[in-house]
Order: sequence, then structure tokens, then C-alpha cells
Amino acid sequence: MAGNGNGKAPVLVVVQLTGGNDFMNTLIPYTSSIYHDARPTVGIPQEQVLHMDDELGFHPAFGPVKELFEDGRVAIVQGIGYPDSSRSHFRGMDIWHTCEPVNVGTEGWAGRAIRDLDPGQENVLTGVNFGKGLPRAMVVPGVPVTSVGDLDSYGLMTGISDKARRDRTLKLFKDMYAPAVGTGTVMDYLDHTGTDVLKGAEVLKQAPAMYSSEVEYADNPIAKSLKDAARVHLAGLGTRIFYVTHGGYDHHANENKSLPKLLGELSGSIMDFFQDLRDHEASEEVVMLVFTEFGRRMRDNGSGTDHGSGGGAFIFGDRVKGGLYAEYPSIEPSQWLNGEDLRHTIDFRGIYATVLEQWMGLDAKPIVDGTFEQISPFK
Repeated sequence: MAGNGNGKAPVLVVVQLTGGNDFMNTLIPYTSSIYHDARPTVGIPQEQVLHMDDELGFHPAFGPVKELFEDGRVAIVQGIGYPDSSRSHFRGMDIWHTCEPVNVGTEGWAGRAIRDLDPGQENVLTGVNFGKGLPRAMVVPGVPVTSVGDLDSYGLMTGISDKARRDRTLKLFKDMYAPAVGTGTVMDYLDHTGTDVLKGAEVLKQAPAMYSSEVEYADNPIAKSLKDAARVHLAGLGTRIFYVTHGGYDHHANENKSLPKLLGELSGSIMDFFQDLRDHEASEEVVMLVFTEFGRRMRDNGSGTDHGSGGGAFIFGDRVKGGLYAEYPSIEPSQWLNGEDLRHTIDFRGIYATVLEQWMGLDAKPIVDGTFEQISPFK
């Protein structure tokens, strides 16, 4: 198990950026004429880039992440992806969720990890998702997980006495589980899941009452979800894997307006989350993995960018050995995949394995279905 400094069990927070974040406009090769020529509309001017070194810099809205990076608390994984990358949101995200690039997977990687962390199914809060429904990453038949839309109203779920409201809640799970579990067993699975949800609600309603903080989170969805994760973690309820989603990254159009807003929300909420934990002396045991299903294409389309391949991921934490990991994909046109995409330089399953083995202390091979190159981002 990872040496996380204070003897507490290591905790993983997974942040999914849904839609395909534009990695090239997040970590920008700002001195490259190829970059600026390929992106006359959405390219970030050199004078606006938050310089990291003489070649790369952060998006101007990513200031808090730059600060964390300079403090040595951010590992940036460059060129993350997998062979024959799918440009479909649904298939692409499904591959990231199940670690199955060829066949359609039936088990989520985070769900497998939860099963290994709590083989006796003693705690329905070992894995907690914040958001509607449940990501495929957390779905494994027989593995209890709890999904929370909003922690402040979630405690009220124990009062769902009218059947209609409870059925609507469970339908969200059915819609997500059916593709993975199959229609023959989905209702049995739902019965257990519904029971777990209501059990989880009974326990989770304690968390807000136990929480106090001087950190003022912003009023946006990702900030609220990370505040909820902080409250549950600080309540000491035994959650080992948190999963949160930040949507809106499919910027085919209006990228110059949408991306700064999203990256500003994301970076500010991550800064607040870790400050909150640090104020409570609870940050040493927490690591955050931020990922998206694919990067965007090299050339802009006059308003935004279209689906591409090689992207980037981020690992945050006080026990992280900050820096750049793997290689930034070549931006030379001769190296573009399909004549328009960045190539991946490291397989995402190796990054999952890195976090699972080196941080969570698990055997990653059966979770990610194989052995892949890892990095060494922890102190």
C-alpha cells in the first residue's frame, strides 16, 4: 500500500471530463508555429499563455492548476490514449470505463477496484459517485456502490415513501446498468442496488452535519461535487473511491467561450478541494485522477475543434511527485494520426495501473486486463 504519510487508507478521487477536453489548449505548445497555424480561431495567443517553460504553458483559465504544479502537486500525463482510438463519445468513454478497447466490456475498472478493496461488501460507501445515474466505470454485478445527485438533498432519500419517486430513482440505475449487466439479471441487480442506495442515504446524511470549513467553494456543478466528496471524506465514512463528472467539453463550436469557463471552474474547484482537506489535515491520503475520453483534432474548424485522439490526464495530490510524464505528442504534420490527430504516447490502462498499484495498493493486472507501462508519480 502506498506510503501516504499519515497511516490512513489511501483514497482516490476520479474526475471525468465528459465530452473530450482539448488537451492541446489546456497544455499549450505556445512557441510552435504549427500550433498557431493549425488553430487560427481557437489558438491561445502566446502573451496569454501561463508559461511553464520555454515550450509549454497552461491555458490562462488554468491558473490554480499552474500554482499547484509549481508547488509540485500535479503530475501531467501527456499523450494518453490507446491504439485505434474511437472518436465516438459513447464507445470512447465505454473503453475508458471498462478497459476493453476491442470487445464491449461488462465490468467497470473502478467497480473491480471497489470489489478488491471491500471483498466482504461491508460498506456500501466504499465507492461513491456524485451525479445522476452511475458511470459504467463503477458498475460490476454484485458490487455495492452509492450514487448521489446532491448531498444536501440526498439525506431526504430515506424519506422516499411514495413509490413513484423511488421508482424514478431506480430507473436511472436501470438505464445505466442494463447494457453492462444484461436484461436477464438487471432487475435482480437493481433490487440490490436500490437497497444499497437507501442504506447509503441513511449513512451519508450524517456528513453535512459533521462538516465545517472556511473554504468557500464556487457555485457550479464540479465545485459542488468536490465539496460533497470533501464532506464525505472528512466524515470518515470509509469511502475509498469517489467519482465525479464535469460535463460540457464537447466543444465543436464556441470553444473560445466554453473552454475558459470549464477550465476555470475545474481548476478553482480542485484548488479549493485540496485546500479544504489540507485545512483539516486530511490531504495526505487523497489523490485525484482527472481524465477525458479523447483529445481534439489539430486543426480548428472555424469555431471549435472536432473529436481527436491523444489527450492528457492529471494526477493531483500532496503525495504526488509533480512534473511532466510520458511524451507530448509530436505536432509535426507528418506525425499526425489520420492526417489530423495527435498520436497517443502512453496507454491509459498503464495510468490506471499506476494509481491502482502504487497508490491504492491493489493488483492492477486483473482490473485493467493486462500489463501496461506505468509512470512513477508518487513520493
